[in-house]
Amino acid sequence: MQRQKVDGQPAYVLHTYPFRETSLIVEAFTRDFGRVALLARGARRPRSAIRGLLLGFQPLEVSWAGKGEVLTLMKAEWQGGQPLLAGHALFCGYYLNELLLHLLPREDAHEALYAAYAETLRCFADGVQEADLRRFEKSLLQELGYGLTLATDAEGRAVESAGHYAYQIERGPVRLSRPGDSALSVSGKTLLDLAHEDFSDTRSLAEAKQLMRALMAHYLDGKQLETRKIFRELQEL
Repeated sequence: MQRQKVDGQPAYVLHTYPFRETSLIVEAFTRDFGRVALLARGARRPRSAIRGLLLGFQPLEVSWAGKGEVLTLMKAEWQGGQPLLAGHALFCGYYLNELLLHLLPREDAHEALYAAYAETLRCFADGVQEADLRRFEKSLLQELGYGLTLATDAEGRAVESAGHYAYQIERGPVRLSRPGDSALSVSGKTLLDLAHEDFSDTRSLAEAKQLMRALMAHYLDGKQLETRKIFRELQEL
């Protein structure tokens, strides 16, 4: 396996976990290399210069070297410009990170998704909107090759705003004679609004959330998101 050396790569930290006594494994989302695992040697030492840089939701520029599945982090520099997330925005940021960790293969570059992630974090800093989450989820599915069919139904006919549909995964919308009662049942208007990323209609926004939740559950293939679990527990309290 050829040794790899990369300098000055834009990145965000998705997750870190301890490695041995003083180091960290950093799961990073990079612009040109996708999700990579980096070994930050000595990052857990109290006086480590890099320790305070490896924070989630902050734009970094990183350099690494090595070969194999885990590469060695050589340098990390904070780029600034992104306010720290707190409260609900922080919680939603962790949700995005969990989706990327579970669904994005290692070293699979997605520059458009990287840009969408950065833009969503900037939006979160001004206050989380449901529409921001739906746009990111839609971008994620598109980049992973699971793009939604929204303007036409499974038979190739134009979706009608006044129609009722059941969204069949891998096929697309199937026309119903009356409204359905499953998480994958949506109005034609919701499908068209989602296609145009127009979430001004409260019904469209609610149905889009229900549809995206069902689609994410399908592609996660049984994996449970910690953020969803915590949110349910908070609701119960």
